[in-house]
Amino acid sequence: MAIIVDETSRILIQGITGPTGRSYAERMIRDGTPLVGGVAPGRQGQTVAGVPVFDSVEDAVAATGANAALSAVRSSLAMGAALEALSAGIGTLVVYTENVPLHDAIRMRAYARARGARLLGPNSAGVISPGKANLADLNANNLRPGRIGIVSKSGTLTYEVIDDLLACGHGQSSVVCIGGDPVIGTTYADVLPLFEADAETDLVVLIGEPGGRLEYDAVAALPGMTKPVVAYIAAQNAPPEKRMGHAGAIYDGADTSASAKLAAFRAAGYEAVGRVTEVASAVRRALRRAAA
Repeated sequence: MAIIVDETSRILIQGITGPTGRSYAERMIRDGTPLVGGVAPGRQGQTVAGVPVFDSVEDAVAATGANAALSAVRSSLAMGAALEALSAGIGTLVVYTENVPLHDAIRMRAYARARGARLLGPNSAGVISPGKANLADLNANNLRPGRIGIVSKSGTLTYEVIDDLLACGHGQSSVVCIGGDPVIGTTYADVLPLFEADAETDLVVLIGEPGGRLEYDAVAALPGMTKPVVAYIAAQNAPPEKRMGHAGAIYDGADTSASAKLAAFRAAGYEAVGRVTEVASAVRRALRRAAA
């Protein structure tokens, strides 16, 4: 099993003929991801990485039965592309695009919820279930199948955690990057129950950062988890009132600092660390307690 994507997924790429979309398509096919087509208006009849290109998502879904998509179009087109995909019946949509206007992101999120679809992003590195399907910017060569679930805002921090875990022999069941923008379609609290229900996930690593309140929402959701959760909150020494890479990672009060979030997980009784090199040790401790 896995969460959100697996070998039964049927994946499209919006913007497949552009440089980013083409790169993803080639990598997906190389890695065995079930990519069934792409969308680029005016390019129907072409192929990229051996899969057909369609003028619209509606045409692509009708021809291929696609149920998931990665949107790799420029920011000015992102909202229109998202609404098109969701209207056509796509159930899982990753919006990789950065710099999507805030009001566009709000509309995307509302429409996805109205359609009962899952939206990752905007500014999401995507989701990957190693060995099964890759709907992400993450390189499958850097992951291994295993039993640790990861949910994160950041693709880069996710790589760091994965390296630390792999060095200790822990692979991943699924890795979900929810996105680093202030308004996103899926939260930590949305993902935790999916890992709870996944028979192939033994523990979840949550990667957080300063800014916003999504980590606090995750703490509130933890009582519903029977599986151990380890939190890593990055940027413990971030200067106040500075944005740390992501648009959503900006300090806007004492309780949105990395140290305050770390303290919240610890106060709830969970393993929580402030350095990436401490994650694997925290995972080992949590697994030992769960097995005792």
